[in-house]
Amino acid sequence: MPQIHWIKRIVTSSQQAVTVFAKDVGHGLLEVSHNMLALVGLLVIAAVMFTAGRADLRVSMEREVLGWLQERHGGRANAVALDYVAMPDDPEHLSLAQALAVDPALLTRQQAAVATWLSRRYRVAPEPVARIVQEAWHVGQKAGVEPTLILAITAIESSFNPFAQSPVGAQGLMQVMTRIHSDKYQAFGGKLAAFDPVTNLRVGVQVLRECIARAGGLEAGLRYYVGAANLDDDGGYAAKVLGEQQYLERVASGQSVPVTAPMIIVASSTASASAPSTVPASLPAAAPSASSTPDGTAPGQNPTQPPMPSDSTESGSTREQIALVAPAR
Repeated sequence: MPQIHWIKRIVTSSQQAVTVFAKDVGHGLLEVSHNMLALVGLLVIAAVMFTAGRADLRVSMEREVLGWLQERHGGRANAVALDYVAMPDDPEHLSLAQALAVDPALLTRQQAAVATWLSRRYRVAPEPVARIVQEAWHVGQKAGVEPTLILAITAIESSFNPFAQSPVGAQGLMQVMTRIHSDKYQAFGGKLAAFDPVTNLRVGVQVLRECIARAGGLEAGLRYYVGAANLDDDGGYAAKVLGEQQYLERVASGQSVPVTAPMIIVASSTASASAPSTVPASLPAAAPSASSTPDGTAPGQNPTQPPMPSDSTESGSTREQIALVAPAR
C-alpha cells in the first residue's frame, strides 16, 4: 500500500509540473506576441511619420501603388475582353460550337427572319446561314457589337463563303488576315481553323472590336478592319457595310425588304444613327466606290437582279492596293 501511495504522488506531481510548464510557456508566448505587435505598430507609425515628412518618398510610393492597381485592372479588363468569345472547351456552348448548321425553325423569330433573308439574297443554304446568324447573336451580345453589323461585314467580305481567300491572304467568312492574327486561332487548334465558319466569325469579331477600340469610332474602325486606316479612301467599304446593316436591321424589326434591294451607301448621319450603342460615334462616311453607280449597283448590273456584294476577290483587290501603302489588317 505505501508503494501505491508513493506512485500516485509521483504521478500527481508530474501532472502539476507539466501543467505549470505549459501555462508558463503560453504566458510567455502571449507576452512575446504582445510585445512584437506593439513593436510592429511603433515601426509602422514611425515609417508613416517619416514618409509623411518626405514628399519624394510619398510620391514614389503613390506611383507604385497606382501602377499595381492599374496592372490588376488591366488584367481583369483583358480577361473580360476575351470572355465574350466562347472557346471550344466552353461547356455551355460546346455542342453549339461543333454544329455547322441548324434548322432555322429553332431560331428566334428575329434571327429566323434575318437568316431567311440572307439565304435568299446570297443564294446559300438556309441551315448554315442560320448557324452563322445564331453565332453572330451569341458572340455579338457578349462582345457588345451589333449582330447585324457582324453579319453585314460577313456579307460584304465573303458573301457567306467560308472558303473565300483574297490575294493578300485574308481568309474565311470575315476575311481575317490569318498570318497576322494566327495567335487568335491557337485556342481553336491553329491557323487552319480560319476556314471553320464559327471560328472565323469569333476571331473576326475579336479583330473588329480591336479595330473599333483603336480607331475610336465605328466607321473609322471599319476602315482599320479593311486596312485603309492610312488611306484617304476605303473604296466605299465602310459605307457598304453600314448600308447592308441597315437592311438587316429592317429585316430584324419585321419590315419587308426585297432580297434584290441594291447595295446602298449610307450617309454619315445615318451611319451614326445605326451605330451600336456600345461603340463610339462613327466618323464621316467614306466616299462611294468608283466602281459603283449612283444607285449602289455594280456597272452593268441590273438593279432588279440580286446585288452581288463585294466578295473575297473584290475585298482582296482593295487589300492588295492597301498593302502597298499601309499594313494589312
